[in-house]
Amino acid sequence: MAPLIGMLLGALLGAVVAKRKGGNRLDMAQYAGGFAIIFGLIGLFVAIYLARAAVAA
Repeated sequence: MAPLIGMLLGALLGAVVAKRKGGNRLDMAQYAGGFAIIFGLIGLFVAIYLARAAVAA
């Protein structure tokens, strides 16, 4: 669930950043895709950490 949430938040943030920089739709799509990948990976590592911490406890 964390990777999906991270991807959604990353896509929204990427689109906002591109819009603030004056980008068009393709720029917004590219930023959204890049940010979604980065935030999705961060969410994946968070999910792995939480799963391992739950097993160790």
